[in-house]
Amino acid sequence: MTAAAPTNVCVIIAAKNAADTIGRAIRSALAEPEAAEIIVIDDGSADGTVAAARAVDDGSGRLVVVRFEENRGPAAARNHAIAISQSPLLAVLDADDFFLPGRLRGLLAHDDWDFIADNIAFVDAEQVANIRSKILRFAATPRPLDLIGFVDGNISQRGVRRGEIGFLKPLMRRSFLDKHRLRYNETLRLGEDYELYARALARGACYKIIHSCGYAALVRGNSLSGRHRTIDLKRLYEADRNILSERNLTSDERAAFRRHERHVRARYELRHFLDLKKQGGLASALAYAFSHPAALPAIAGGILADKTERFRPARSPAPVALGGAGEVRYLLQGPATDRAE
Repeated sequence: MTAAAPTNVCVIIAAKNAADTIGRAIRSALAEPEAAEIIVIDDGSADGTVAAARAVDDGSGRLVVVRFEENRGPAAARNHAIAISQSPLLAVLDADDFFLPGRLRGLLAHDDWDFIADNIAFVDAEQVANIRSKILRFAATPRPLDLIGFVDGNISQRGVRRGEIGFLKPLMRRSFLDKHRLRYNETLRLGEDYELYARALARGACYKIIHSCGYAALVRGNSLSGRHRTIDLKRLYEADRNILSERNLTSDERAAFRRHERHVRARYELRHFLDLKKQGGLASALAYAFSHPAALPAIAGGILADKTERFRPARSPAPVALGGAGEVRYLLQGPATDRAE
């Protein structure tokens, strides 16, 4: 974007049963002068998420809290926030997570983009209070992310913790989304971010990433992003197939989507086999496997990998900073210079 371009940002927070973290997320957004709107969508929570959100209102008139009576999923929540917002730029913030100070200013310092994302620091709850002293300083020079690199970067590897670049939380230009009629796919409850960014890149979006870190993601075992149903995997690989119907994709781009589709489908076949085993016994699961021979390699390979998982050392996809309550892990790889002040 140019120096004269508008810098008002709408921060979108979809929340479900996030009463213990939503306040921190909202406060971090309110602390950003560029945040003209913070829209919280309570997606059918059964706890005090709405009350906790409203309790941190700073009186500036920027905070809007909307409640869905029934859970509709993060894609629907984010789409509703987009529909009722006015700002030309959109930022997604998960209810478990928070912005580091100056995040939006750092992203807006760069120009000529439709999407721009920075690094993510994965932190444990014990690290939150002192997180600023633990963050490493990375180079802030942006680099373009193309469609093939993005799709291949979302093929996860065993033993590598949360390495998929679909976790990135870019600023998005509303005008690009509107021009190409892009919104989150509400049939998805897994990979809805990946699917939106992939479709945008397929339509020519300029997506830039920088390694400097302005976003902190809380790591905990019961986070919504860490849970998904077997059907969610099926819908995700079907979304890949739908994107493959785009006529303007190159042969190499189609090959990348087919790799991702096979990867997700393999995860689905293994999960489906295990579901059948749990529900109907081993005979039922084997009957499915042998009646679907194309699924056999994924099932056998997945079972073998699960059985040998404990013998393989865990690998981290990005640099780590040690200290205090443990390590801070980063999504993007790259040389770190020193700790941020």
